[in-house]
Amino acid sequence: MSLQQKANEMRKLVIEGIYQAKSGHPGGSLSICDILAVLYFDEMRVDPAKPKCPNRDRLVLSKGHAAPALYAALALKGFFPKEDIKSLRNIDSHLQGHPCMNKTPGIDMSAGSLGLGLSSANGMAITGKYDKKDYRVYAILGDGEIQEGQIWEAAMTAAHYKLDNLTVFADINGLQIDGPTLEVMNVGDVAKKFEAFGFNVIKIDGHNIGEIKNAIEKAKNTKGCPTAIVCKTVKGKGVSFMENQVGFHGAAPNDEQYKIAMEDLEKEVAL
Repeated sequence: MSLQQKANEMRKLVIEGIYQAKSGHPGGSLSICDILAVLYFDEMRVDPAKPKCPNRDRLVLSKGHAAPALYAALALKGFFPKEDIKSLRNIDSHLQGHPCMNKTPGIDMSAGSLGLGLSSANGMAITGKYDKKDYRVYAILGDGEIQEGQIWEAAMTAAHYKLDNLTVFADINGLQIDGPTLEVMNVGDVAKKFEAFGFNVIKIDGHNIGEIKNAIEKAKNTKGCPTAIVCKTVKGKGVSFMENQVGFHGAAPNDEQYKIAMEDLEKEVAL
C-alpha cells in the first residue's frame, strides 16, 4: 500500500471514529493525515512491540483535538486493533477526545490545552541532546494554535538551544473553530515568523507525499537549528462537503453525511 493510500485509509478511520462517537474534530484531523502517513510509515523509528523504547523517535500532537488522525496512524501501524477506533470518546475507551500518554500505546505526550506541545517537544529534544541519543522529535501545530504566545516562547527556546533534532510541522489550513484565522487573529506570514525566531524553514504542500518526504530529509540534514515545515493544507481534506468548511472543525457527520464521506474516501483509496 502506498503512503497516499495509507493516508486515505487513515481518513476513513477518522470519519468512522467520529461518526460512531457522534462528536469530534474531523476538519483538522483530515488535514494532517498525509503528514502522519509519511512520519509513521516512512520516517519515524517506532515499534508497536516496544512503544516506550528509549531510542524511539517521538511525536507531539500539539493540536490535540486532531487525535482521531493520530489514533488512525497508530492503529494502522499496529499499536492497537483498528476496531478500537469505533470506541472513540467512549467513557471507558483508551481513545479519548485528546491524546493521553497514560492510556494509549504509542502516544508520547498528552495534549489538549493548545500552545503547550512545542514546549514538551523541546524538552524531549533537549533530553536527547543531553543523553547523546540519536532519536528525532516531531511536533504538529495548528494555525489557530500558533496564536498562543507560549508557542513563540518555545520557538525562541528551540533556536537558542540549537535543537536540530526537532522538526515542527505547522498545519496551515486557514480555519479555526470561530472562523478563518485571518479574521479571528491574523498571525501573518508564519514561515517568516519561524525564520525570524531562528528556524530553518521549508514551505510545502502538506498533501504532497513527495514534498513531505523531501522536507523531512532536509530537516535531518540541517545542523545547528530546528526546522519548521510550514504546510499549506485543506481543512477536511478528502471529504467533499467538509473541505474548507469551518462548520466541520468540531462536528460529526450525520448518517447521510457519513455515507457520502466514506464513498468519497473509498474512491481515493482505490486510486
